[in-house]
Amino acid sequence: MMTGSTDVPVCIDGRLLEDGGAGTGIGQYARTLVQALRSAGRAQLILGDGGRAARRSRPAKWAAALRPWPRGATITPGGYRARDIFREAHVFFSLHGRIMPLRLPGPSGIMHWSYPLPMRICGWRNIYTVHDVMPLDPDIPTPVDGRRLRAVLDGLVASGGSFVTVSNAARQAIVDATGWPPGKVAICHQGVDIGDMEAGRRAALPAGLQAGGYLLYVGAVEARKNLVALLDAYRTSGIATPLVISGPDGLNAEHIDARIQDTPGAIRLGLQPRDAVLGLIASARALILVSLAEGFGVPVAEAMSLGTAVLSADIPALAEVGGGATLLVDPRDPAALRHGLTAIDGDAALREKLVRAGLERSQYFGLESYAQRLANLYGMA
Repeated sequence: MMTGSTDVPVCIDGRLLEDGGAGTGIGQYARTLVQALRSAGRAQLILGDGGRAARRSRPAKWAAALRPWPRGATITPGGYRARDIFREAHVFFSLHGRIMPLRLPGPSGIMHWSYPLPMRICGWRNIYTVHDVMPLDPDIPTPVDGRRLRAVLDGLVASGGSFVTVSNAARQAIVDATGWPPGKVAICHQGVDIGDMEAGRRAALPAGLQAGGYLLYVGAVEARKNLVALLDAYRTSGIATPLVISGPDGLNAEHIDARIQDTPGAIRLGLQPRDAVLGLIASARALILVSLAEGFGVPVAEAMSLGTAVLSADIPALAEVGGGATLLVDPRDPAALRHGLTAIDGDAALREKLVRAGLERSQYFGLESYAQRLANLYGMA
């Protein structure tokens, strides 16, 4: 349980909590923050922008962003609201080259941003979550503009912000990319919320799938997830078990989609509701995540929590999350990928061993453990 002072407000940005945005990776991170604080008995506040219904037109948004002074917000039953504030902050930064200030009514507290947004709450302690700095690496394809991300990070440093990331591997990557001292970035391994697990288990599987009868990838369909190499290894392995790929289109998904269609046994599902994702993971023979780069790897932690064996890349972040409870392979070695797939598909004893180890490891990512890490981060332990 979270201990220490309970009268300091903690606010979380609702940028991806409104209009169904919690289905995204960062939205899920914010959702889990809320659930962890709630599980610890601490009321959490949400800074919202009113959702799509409150968005300004493009000319009105730019006109609003021209104002150089701090913005204000109104009190709502669950926190604060400032109309279209998140989009306006991005335009403000483009126009003025600095972080947009926002004043909140009431006592000051801790603002836990789910992403390095170019905003700060005046008089509050602003903690910005940097999940990774892949956009700063020209060798990693990503839709995020790396130069702008670096400019925003520099602006947040200048405005007095502090930073947290989700793994030791991510912190090392941030330090290497920015030149910041390691102490500049705190580590708070994120938690996973499988509170909807029973709903997930009750969710009907897509037609043609049977519990324990498929291998599963969950995540965006994009190049850094190494899906082309995974599909090649799957095809050459001779495995008869279907390989299900579930998630939204990412960068250049068309090329990967074409490869999926040309791979017998591979099945593509689009973005699924939360309970359906949990059901897919819980019923899979094994979860497969052989990415070339990750900051954390939520599906690995979720699979371990749901009692599903995991085959993952041996990159630092995924090995750290797995904590010795997953089967690791070199994602750039076709033979290693093929052997790993064959082993986790065909060796029931291996899967049982991984499931036992994974369930033990998953306790670290539960909401109670996560709440205690947040207490330490906030200085409330």
